[in-house]
Amino acid sequence: MVKEALQALLPGMVADRRHLHRHPELSFMEKETSAFVAERLAKLGIEVTSGIGGFGLIGVLRGNMPGKTVALRADMDALPIQDEKQCQYSSQSPGVMHACGHDGHTAVLLAIAEYYSGRRAELQGEIRLIFQPAEEVCPGGAVSMIEAGALDGVDVIYGVHLWTPIPVGKAGSAPDALMASTDEFFIEIQGRGGHGGMPHKSIDSVVAGSALVLQLQSVVSRSVDPLNPAVVTIGSIQGGTAQNIIADRCRLAGTVRCFDEETRDLIRTRVRELAEGTAAAYGASASVDYMMGYPSLVNEPREFERFYGTAAFDAGLIPEVSPKIMPAEDFAYYLRKVPGCFMLVGAGNPEKGILYPHHHPKFDIDEQSMLHAAALLIAMRESYCSDDK
Repeated sequence: MVKEALQALLPGMVADRRHLHRHPELSFMEKETSAFVAERLAKLGIEVTSGIGGFGLIGVLRGNMPGKTVALRADMDALPIQDEKQCQYSSQSPGVMHACGHDGHTAVLLAIAEYYSGRRAELQGEIRLIFQPAEEVCPGGAVSMIEAGALDGVDVIYGVHLWTPIPVGKAGSAPDALMASTDEFFIEIQGRGGHGGMPHKSIDSVVAGSALVLQLQSVVSRSVDPLNPAVVTIGSIQGGTAQNIIADRCRLAGTVRCFDEETRDLIRTRVRELAEGTAAAYGASASVDYMMGYPSLVNEPREFERFYGTAAFDAGLIPEVSPKIMPAEDFAYYLRKVPGCFMLVGAGNPEKGILYPHHHPKFDIDEQSMLHAAALLIAMRESYCSDDK
């Protein structure tokens, strides 16, 4: 019955998703997206609180009977990527694109709002609809939503990510850590500039920086327990202005991904020690700006078990135990406050040419995945509310 009702809502989901895909907005700039969502919720008679953390919204749908409070979350922001797809719903905003599926997440939650708004008479408890800004950029939008009371009185929270590495028709999650923490660091090496033909009169910051890049590769291989997954990536190294000038400054930028706080603290310490020590070995100095980002996303084991049974029996999906993945999600902050589960819903379909990874300029989703995501979230909510606990 749920699937049939959602099937009738699928054309609207597709239309909403394509509208948002044509009009993407970057993190902390989701003004028109927020207004679009608020207008739709208001038409459904749903209580809306807007302007949270910039452009976040909370929609509250209360049933006519007492019961539990379940929160469902969607993120709304896009990425600074030029859309290279040739289709009728390609981005109309130069250099901005929904390359991660957040347009689909928003459309799914709007469809769920419509589904339940017509069922208030039979609805028990409360549904909290969280439309969050700025998932893509630290410090993210989740913290401000929580501070504004998004989780006050909430018993459990669920979220989905439309995920192209998983084929449409399947879904994955994990009973504990699913997604990594994400931290960033910026290292500036100060040397002494000079003429390229007289290196002995200078302190070459580029040479020191290059040595540091290699040294940082030893953090995971020689400092981290090999049973604990971790990544240290140097994504940028910049220094110098001309071929015959020894650069006085060199700047490195990198990211760190792992799954437990002990490893996270260890890596932060080692990055700082190696930066300062390597620079000093070349007669230079180093300053480190280390930014702690999102924590690891850890599901509640009982809610994972609910997903595994619900996905198969109530949502018509093939459930899988997902391996840990290194991308990060600020949904992790919600799960630190209340029990819940974050689920990856298959959205890839090579037969339709939908095979590009997230954050790729040709990224797309099989829009049938939105039907699956909506069915899964509704099934999770219904299962939780039917528990005797």
